[in-house]
Amino acid sequence: MLLLSGGFDSPVAGHLMARQGLDLIAAHFSLEPITDDAAAIKARTLCGILGIPSLYVVRVGEAFAEVAHDADRRFYFILTKRLMVRLADAIADLEAADVLVTGENLGQVSSQTVASLRAIDAVARHPILRPLIGFDKQEIVDRAKSIRTYEVSKGPEICDLLGPPRPSTHARLDQILAEETKLDVPGLVSSCLSRLVPEKFKADGPAAPLPSSPGTAA
Repeated sequence: MLLLSGGFDSPVAGHLMARQGLDLIAAHFSLEPITDDAAAIKARTLCGILGIPSLYVVRVGEAFAEVAHDADRRFYFILTKRLMVRLADAIADLEAADVLVTGENLGQVSSQTVASLRAIDAVARHPILRPLIGFDKQEIVDRAKSIRTYEVSKGPEICDLLGPPRPSTHARLDQILAEETKLDVPGLVSSCLSRLVPEKFKADGPAAPLPSSPGTAA
């Protein structure tokens, strides 16, 4: 289960894991309705380039806005990453996937410090593979160019739209758990999963969304 954004990192991570023999499916976390669907469109295009046959588009805008409003915004990125991992775990259960794959690499942003990654990993039920953990940004961009995802991925990212100006970079797990008591985490997960839009991709492009989607968290 590849957590696929519209940026450079996650498509390269997916490519590297596919090269090692993993069969990938993808989940894209769209900030709709806070934003438009431009990032989801990029994710669909990236699936076509990478040969990923299944994509789950998860609309998380309202849930992320609730996190930004109800919890300490210093921890927004870690809290939302933990929510994405919970959602990816639930979709992985549906697809009988063994692992999660992310494009995180050490130290690029606040949620990718050692302390933050430990807090994110603590909520995961599936192992999280991070093939780019030691890459620098230029290495990732060069790889994106070589696998033809660069032109799709380039451009401004909006994943930090609701984030704080000064995010925490060394949050302790007990701090994160305390902030999650301010949120209805099971309700947020269930609400996001109830609006899943699973799509299947064929050689000639995406097919229509599948007729059913899960309504509860695993």
